[in-house]
Amino acid sequence: MDICRRKFGACMLGGAASLALGQARAKLLVLVLVVQCRPEFLDTSQPQLGPGGLRRLVEKGAYFPDCRHLASTFSATGIATLATGGWPAEHGIVADYWYDRAARRPVRASDEALMATTLAAQIAAEPQTRVFVVSMEPSHAALFAGTRRASLYWMDEGGRFTTRGEEPDWLAPFNQANSPEGAHGASWMALDARLNAPPLRVLWYDAARPRDFVALYKSSPFGQGQQFNFLAELMARERLGQGSTFDFVCLISGSTELLGYETGARSPLMQQMVLQLDRRMEALLNELNRSPGEGAYNLVLAAAHGAPPEPSSQSRARMAVFGESVAQAVQHALAGHAGSRVEQYVYPFLFLDAGVGRDPDPIRALAAQAALQHPAVANYYTASGACSAQDEWAQRFRNSFHPQRSGDVMLSYRPEYVEEFGSGRGVSYGSLYNYDVRVPLCFYGPQFRTGVFERPVESVDVAPTLARAMGVAVPSSAVGRVLGEALAR
Repeated sequence: MDICRRKFGACMLGGAASLALGQARAKLLVLVLVVQCRPEFLDTSQPQLGPGGLRRLVEKGAYFPDCRHLASTFSATGIATLATGGWPAEHGIVADYWYDRAARRPVRASDEALMATTLAAQIAAEPQTRVFVVSMEPSHAALFAGTRRASLYWMDEGGRFTTRGEEPDWLAPFNQANSPEGAHGASWMALDARLNAPPLRVLWYDAARPRDFVALYKSSPFGQGQQFNFLAELMARERLGQGSTFDFVCLISGSTELLGYETGARSPLMQQMVLQLDRRMEALLNELNRSPGEGAYNLVLAAAHGAPPEPSSQSRARMAVFGESVAQAVQHALAGHAGSRVEQYVYPFLFLDAGVGRDPDPIRALAAQAALQHPAVANYYTASGACSAQDEWAQRFRNSFHPQRSGDVMLSYRPEYVEEFGSGRGVSYGSLYNYDVRVPLCFYGPQFRTGVFERPVESVDVAPTLARAMGVAVPSSAVGRVLGEALAR
């Protein structure tokens, strides 16, 4: 017992020393989590980036251009992975929606469904700490926080900011001064557009269809900018990083995600949105340098997933998949097995009813093989562990699969295929392919070194790295490693 105590004490001292050997912990940590962002967005926009925004982070921070979400890449899944340091197999958020067999209906990802602790919860559990999360979606904010001790703010259905519990006295004046109504009929212009150039898009408002305007607003630089404006107001009003507490604030920027659903990754609108993000990041960094002051904060840029390109009009009929056709193909194959059926298909998971007293494994195998015959399906993984893919692709399936949430068979469509929602355009997320999996990652501030690190890292590494830098416990189910190469010594 005495030896165990000495070893425990040595580990504790070692952890404290590792923090002491680096810079002293800054009093403010800012995480900007762009829900959709690909490394190529920064590369292709590089000539037009300003000196003080994304360029400053890449050149002065620890930049990892190849961070990988090695699992299904739904928005809620990626946010939960960054929050917990675990894969869906650990934290249980396997998609934005999945089928609940007990309730017999699809359910939405939520903080109540989270099966792991979060970095934000670990920070909030420490004395003299404050945690804030700002998002477009209340579910995303609550999911990232994973604790009732965090202060959450999000945009409501009208585009104004709200919170749970008692509103601070500055919130109503902010909403009044920054009303979305000011953007009715606004023109989205390209940066540095020539005189008399036509707008890229107009935010039309129709009183009979107000939600159409809000959708345009949230997926535009106007909505994106309002999130950053709110973050600046929050930092000033709450004096983040200026008091006796350690403060952690996360901004979940959702405008690129909403635009990406509509246009895909290669749209000129997306390139313009990234340039607008660059200007907002520059303004944020300038604000942080004024207060709490340069060297008094750390800032991290991460993303929940990338994005596929939108299929061309010529190929969309082939590449847009109606999930019902997949379910019908599997049901047809099960017809000869009395009592076996497809209970539900919620992409990418098949939920099967093998029949009373029947071994489910042969039914799963039959269903998986039947799905593989569908022209849109590329690979499968079953609850029994059978997989049509090998090596890293099989690992991506395993990381994505949770025994209580993922049903009987997980499917992967062919590259760049998307779900069809009946609109005749747009894309879907959630694939295992590199265009969805690869995201940029950057650590900036006194506790991080300068450098570009080309070696691939994983999104589960973010939470353990920040836990080490902040001197708090690693989340309960984290499986990533500390990115020691990013830490200042």
